[in-house]
Amino acid sequence: MDIQSPLKTIQFIRGGEVVALANVPPSRTLLEVLREDLGCTGTKEGCGEGDCGACTVVVGEAEGGRIRYRAVNSCIKLAHSIDGQALWTVEDLAADDGTLHPAQEAMVQCHGSQCGFCTPGFVMSLFGMYQNHVSKGQTITRELAQQELSGNLCRCTGYRPILDAAQQMATLPAVLVDEVTLLSKLKLLAQTRQGLGADSAYNAPQTLAELLAARAAHPEAQLVAGCTDVGLWVTKMHMQFGQVLDVTRVTELRRVEHYAHHIAIGAAVTLSDAFAALVTDRPQLQTFAHRFAGLPVRNAGTLGGNVANGSPIGDSMPLLIALGANVVLMSVRGHRELPLEQLYTGYRKNVMAKDEVLAWIKVPKPGSPHPNPLPEGEGKTPNAPTPSPHRGEGRGEGQELLRVYKISKRYDDDISAVCLALNLQIEDGKVLKASIGAGGVAATPVRAARTEAALAGQPWSQATVRRAITTLRAEFSPISDMRASGAYRSEVLGNLLQRFWLESQGLQQINLESFVLVEESA
Repeated sequence: MDIQSPLKTIQFIRGGEVVALANVPPSRTLLEVLREDLGCTGTKEGCGEGDCGACTVVVGEAEGGRIRYRAVNSCIKLAHSIDGQALWTVEDLAADDGTLHPAQEAMVQCHGSQCGFCTPGFVMSLFGMYQNHVSKGQTITRELAQQELSGNLCRCTGYRPILDAAQQMATLPAVLVDEVTLLSKLKLLAQTRQGLGADSAYNAPQTLAELLAARAAHPEAQLVAGCTDVGLWVTKMHMQFGQVLDVTRVTELRRVEHYAHHIAIGAAVTLSDAFAALVTDRPQLQTFAHRFAGLPVRNAGTLGGNVANGSPIGDSMPLLIALGANVVLMSVRGHRELPLEQLYTGYRKNVMAKDEVLAWIKVPKPGSPHPNPLPEGEGKTPNAPTPSPHRGEGRGEGQELLRVYKISKRYDDDISAVCLALNLQIEDGKVLKASIGAGGVAATPVRAARTEAALAGQPWSQATVRRAITTLRAEFSPISDMRASGAYRSEVLGNLLQRFWLESQGLQQINLESFVLVEESA
């Protein structure tokens, strides 16, 4: 680490008290700080890559006069990123007299723990669920419990008793966080804590202007957002960073802005919030949004980070390509805008200059033309008209026929072997426009341009689809790896296009998405 770069003291609230940690290296993870520096060994290290959920903790931020609770993986979260926030670990839930929190008591009553290694992570995810739903009087359904626990894995119980515990929490005596007091403490902490300034080894600028200036001054600094990928470089590749530039505190980039024909998603918007915005315009994306990693990853990771990272198996890019999304790159020299697929030049390589950052992702609304170049001032004073009505996902004339297919070994919380997004506009039985994005089949996320050409202007028929399937399977030369062989990937691409055709004709009971989790009767 560059010894010339000072380290600011990390300050956060835990158990109602301010915790201050000095001299924490910029690459040190929150899990390391908890277990090794603070002796909080209840939080477990399982996979070290945000996959198993054993290390789950809950962080809280002031947002709109309330506390926003997010369950996150501490193993890949950099410790400096919780500066100025509230933190809960499994040691913080029971009362001073030993009375268990409902998230803990429900696990005991429902026999939700066996070996116990994964239990602290499950309890913390349940605590996050409790704060976000039960404390607000909302019912936890079996489906909701399954969705919000998808980032926690267990080898022992078979999950049924843990799902029971999620629903049982609401029947136990309520335990509420004193948010009024916590908000006042967070406000005071924000006023008195040391800022992570431009000269710090971990720089977390508050404004876009500060971010662009810091990027120009430190072009070699490691950019981080949610760290759901960079965190693996630390835990698995043992990389250390002398200078870190964190974009997640930039006010302008934490917003989703609504315009007449598109939405602009800031690079610091979490995956959870970004997908919520996309689902508002396109409800058919709800299942895909839930399958994009587990909730702790979606709570920490950002859409901008996923796109900028450019992994060929990143699931958001095929969808965004199919939707005709643009990216806006910014530096102190100005901004430029380009189609998302043109961002990439090779495996995890892109066209961004060293002083540039990815600032926004612009996504057209259903039925809207391709987004125009970024107008001056966008990102500062949002114009927020009522969103255009949802154009539908069905077979009606002129409607947007959109599907995204994720193929992975596990249904939940797994990385895709193949991801295919198809977006067609059909009128008078003819394909007016086809937009197709694919992941897992090339060195970068890609547009299936030849397949689009094979569909555009053709009748929407089985014969057209058969020809397009042949084109799609030949368009890419996917590699073989631990997730799938190249031949399998090519075959699946064609199969997914066939599934798309069958669904467009009304056949729905052909995939796991049609499976409905039925509540068990008492």
